[in-house]
Amino acid sequence: MSYLVLARKYRPRNFTEMVGQDHVVQALSNALTTQRLHHAYLFTGTRGVGKTTVSRILAKSLNCQGVDGTGGITATPCGVCQACTDIDSGRFVDYTELDAASNRGVDEVQALLEQAVYKPVQGRFKVFMIDEVHMLTNTAFNAMLKTLEEPPEYLKFVLATTDPQKVPVTVLSRCLQFNLRPMAPETIREHLVQVLRLENVNAEVQALRLLARAARGSMRDALSLTDQAIAFGSGQLQEVAVRQMLGSVDRSYVFRLIEALANGDGKQVVETSETLRLNGLSAASTLEEMSTVLQRMAVLQAAGPVSGDESDPEAADIARLAELMPVDETQLLYSICLHGRADLGLAPDEYAALTMVLLRLLAFKPSAEKKTLTRAEPRIAPVDAAPTARAVAPMTAPPVAVAVQPKPRTVQPWEDGPGPDVPLAASLVPRAIAPTPVPVEPSDELPAGQMLGVLDTTPHSEQSLDESEIPALEPLRLAPSVTRVLAMPVRQQAESRVDMALSPVAPILIPDEEGDFWFATVQQLVAAETIGAIVRELALQSQLVARDTDQWLLRVERETLNQPSSRERLTTALRNAGFDITLAVEIGRVTDCPARRNSAASEEKQRAAEKIILDDPFVQTMMRDFGAKIVPGSLKPL
Repeated sequence: MSYLVLARKYRPRNFTEMVGQDHVVQALSNALTTQRLHHAYLFTGTRGVGKTTVSRILAKSLNCQGVDGTGGITATPCGVCQACTDIDSGRFVDYTELDAASNRGVDEVQALLEQAVYKPVQGRFKVFMIDEVHMLTNTAFNAMLKTLEEPPEYLKFVLATTDPQKVPVTVLSRCLQFNLRPMAPETIREHLVQVLRLENVNAEVQALRLLARAARGSMRDALSLTDQAIAFGSGQLQEVAVRQMLGSVDRSYVFRLIEALANGDGKQVVETSETLRLNGLSAASTLEEMSTVLQRMAVLQAAGPVSGDESDPEAADIARLAELMPVDETQLLYSICLHGRADLGLAPDEYAALTMVLLRLLAFKPSAEKKTLTRAEPRIAPVDAAPTARAVAPMTAPPVAVAVQPKPRTVQPWEDGPGPDVPLAASLVPRAIAPTPVPVEPSDELPAGQMLGVLDTTPHSEQSLDESEIPALEPLRLAPSVTRVLAMPVRQQAESRVDMALSPVAPILIPDEEGDFWFATVQQLVAAETIGAIVRELALQSQLVARDTDQWLLRVERETLNQPSSRERLTTALRNAGFDITLAVEIGRVTDCPARRNSAASEEKQRAAEKIILDDPFVQTMMRDFGAKIVPGSLKPL
């Protein structure tokens, strides 16, 4: 006796045995009970959800004769009468199934419709079932439209398709459409438990979970995989055997990867990825399992424990990871896992692609930038406090004029009298008169790091003002409180980006020694072609603020250049060039960077070229005698 596969052996034979399609069963049962029968039905849905099964049960319900032969239309066919047994075995004369995938032409449809003129031979109704109806040609659809719209009272059409979008609207409008939904993994698992109980097969709960997930909503696929698993496990369903058969990744690897990503442990991520390679586990399956776990973590973080998780042995690990990883990182990792599956086919090696996706997850963690800045905070060695002693000594010298650097802020007209902002206003004049200094005791608690004096109170006879100039500058006298400022660190707080954007002052170049060193270093990297694209822009647009033995501090004006990946690549290039350091980047005003030096050099060459042309006697003669002009932008240095 030949073996009958589970998918055929346990095919539902009435509506009560249908699983996961309650909405369709309820509608058809009520229609049969109240005798409100439509002449055409369209069942849609993915493979293995019960389209053909519902069609056969509907045909039995229409033609059932009952146990005693006196039955009528019913929602609960008996299953023992001649009509029911013949339909189950596929030999009922008045029930015709047409496979439109192989009989898609107009001739096959016309041959089917020719039978419509004859009344039923055995049953109460003729039932024409057309499977995969979307495969019919347009001519075949047009040929059946009239009969489909107004069939004889004894004829019922049942159409089934997995792609209703390809069915013409003229056909859809003539049918009652029922969408059979994919089944939930829990529904499939419960049905497998009942089937295996009838088959006397021992099964582990986790093995059934794997089979239910692998079926992807199709009960037929679930039963077929169960058949295969029973044969693979010699009559038993064990998790290890089922996982090996499906090629699924053990969730322990997934938990290990997510935990390593949450802790920022790149070494553990790479080692786990290599273990997956050695075991021959699927890279796509790894990302799929990670997406599933991350989705459950996100639900747990947003809504708390969900009913039914208590029986899941993985619920405790998922809850632990949900507490370990922040909510925003969970969402980011989930998104990158989904997009990473599409990248696997583009790489020459899917395991290399898997490693890159995992490292991408690690590189783009939201907190990575903050951690990098904290870890790479520069340590500036303190300098000798002796040069600062003069700045903090008691100031008893007479008032002298002090040269002050100009600053962009001006005195507002509504400001009344000297105040904390007056020194900024006074800085707009070339020189201002210092007030009578107030003696200040030296402070022992100075800020750490390199310090600069604020005011130099040493008398300079060459800077003395004439007495006639004093009254004119009297309103701009500095406030006495300013003289209490002792010193300030070299590393000042970065200016606000809003102030920088509103400032009318054009970018300036103030060369310094650190700028000379950084310019030479960047030119070396660019010439060697070890940096490119965004990394090159970061190097060119940045200013070297401070250097330590193992850490450098850069400053940029645009925050878009301060990306973790760019910093890491620039650090790698510097290390390859012989500088064993780490980089930190801050946002602020830049006064010396390689890009501005290159621009200044280009402008100098341009001015030199224009001077050569303008100093030429022939050019001067043409301009003087004939009014010739040089077109702006037409001169370029060689």
